[in-house]
Amino acid sequence: MRRLSLCVYCGSRMGKDPAYEAMATTLGTEMARHNMRLVYGAGDVGLMGAVARAAQAGGAETFGVIPTHLMHMEVGKTDLTTSVVTETMHERKKVMFMNADAVVVLPGGAGSLDEFFEVLTWRQLGLHAKPIFLMNTKGYWDPLRAMMDHVVDQGFADASLLQFVETIDDVPGLMTALQRAA
Repeated sequence: MRRLSLCVYCGSRMGKDPAYEAMATTLGTEMARHNMRLVYGAGDVGLMGAVARAAQAGGAETFGVIPTHLMHMEVGKTDLTTSVVTETMHERKKVMFMNADAVVVLPGGAGSLDEFFEVLTWRQLGLHAKPIFLMNTKGYWDPLRAMMDHVVDQGFADASLLQFVETIDDVPGLMTALQRAA
């Protein structure tokens, strides 16, 4: 069976609630336990670093992609299985997405939202059929889901948009959804 590569978009900060870091660490651990490859932004800070360190501790393969201008700010990890340095953020997002079978979005800020909306838009346009999951730790993404409902309700997107994203509350639920999607 082919190894599943999971692209994880998440914050370069930990956020205020310790539950976010705990979930990121659990995700990395479970990815290793399920023999998945982590594809992520190559940083060693925030939730990015938590996922990567846990995945590495469990023996998972790690594939990091970082643009040159973020090497210092995001403390680019140098001990990954594979490391790719890009010139731009656009290249980073493309390389990450092209090397993944599915996408999961953990709590994060503007960068995570940018990554999410790009892959959602590509899915809406029929450019891919990869599963997209929102890791809704402690309801973090509830306002985003409400906004997506609003966009559909107001006629700016077809209702099918809502079917392109699955909202998951915990890591065991994500692992089950990934097995179902495989």
